[in-house]
Amino acid sequence: MDDQRDRPPSEPRPQDRAAFPRHRPRRTAGLRLRAPPQRRHGSVQAYVSARFAEAQGQVSGTRLFLEIRARGYRGSRQVVRKHLAALRAGTTEPVRADIPSPRKITSWIMRPREALTESQEERLLQVRLACPGIARACDLARVFADLVRHRRGYLLLERIRQADQDAPKPMTGFAGFLRQELDAVTAGLTLPWSSGAVEGHVNRVKTPDRAVYGRASPGLLQVRIITQP
Repeated sequence: MDDQRDRPPSEPRPQDRAAFPRHRPRRTAGLRLRAPPQRRHGSVQAYVSARFAEAQGQVSGTRLFLEIRARGYRGSRQVVRKHLAALRAGTTEPVRADIPSPRKITSWIMRPREALTESQEERLLQVRLACPGIARACDLARVFADLVRHRRGYLLLERIRQADQDAPKPMTGFAGFLRQELDAVTAGLTLPWSSGAVEGHVNRVKTPDRAVYGRASPGLLQVRIITQP
């Protein structure tokens, strides 16, 4: 009786625990809950639409399914039949274009042309045709990259003037910053020397500083910096 009197009111007695359902929470610690994979039918629909237009509607769903199956498609046959029926009825929705990401477009622009594959050149050409602003930015970015690679600093002022005329607004602002530090940027694009060695020494000092921060005195840090080769 004393044990039952001392128990907190919220805790059930041992003989009453059987009356309470025991709901054990699912153990998810250390597990990563993943959403079910989403099937992408855009490329399949684009292929079916292209083959439908090429054959002028005289193509079967089974044949199309076998063709895309050979190309690696592992989806349902119903997707092909549904889209083909919509094409024949004229009720199909336009297929969403495969638009490359800004980072991918930037990598295509900044890379040398000889380093791009035929597919990448074709995609970049499509982007340039779709957006004249990107086309002009692409030309100016490649000109500036050529100045950096070949150290043609004597052409910098001329390129800045060209950017001031018809460049997109972000590149016009970039050209203004270059104009403010024209002498330093011209020297960096002309001379073979750089501040890379200085930056290396700064990093050599900061690395042990971060390693012993809050755990050692400045004297130990000084010894580690001096003795480090």
